[in-house]
Amino acid sequence: MIQSIAITGVKYDIDDTTQKYVMRKIGRLDRFLPRHARKSVSAEVKLKEVNRDNGNKYEAEIILHVPDKQLAAKDSTVNMIAAVDIVEAKIVSQLRKYKDLHLGHTGRARAVLSQFKRSYDREAA
Repeated sequence: MIQSIAITGVKYDIDDTTQKYVMRKIGRLDRFLPRHARKSVSAEVKLKEVNRDNGNKYEAEIILHVPDKQLAAKDSTVNMIAAVDIVEAKIVSQLRKYKDLHLGHTGRARAVLSQFKRSYDREAA
């Protein structure tokens, strides 16, 4: 669970249900992070009420501060809960890319080395 989540409302009063929903959705994003980044991650959530001509009234923006990078996503819809869901999906895809980039994949090298060690042990015995 992400411990440091800052939720701010710009021209929008955040009620308890919205705050609990955002805490639950954003707090669970740590499962997509590599282990080295889980302790130092922090999140900023900005919820805005925007009057636009196309009917989108609410905007959600999430900024995740992870080691060596800052991930951000923003979207606006008719409903605040829907905006949080859409932005969360965008952040998940960015976190998967971040995790793939920062994990050292060993691939078949580990399997080849273990086979070599077993064959060397048989020869030595």
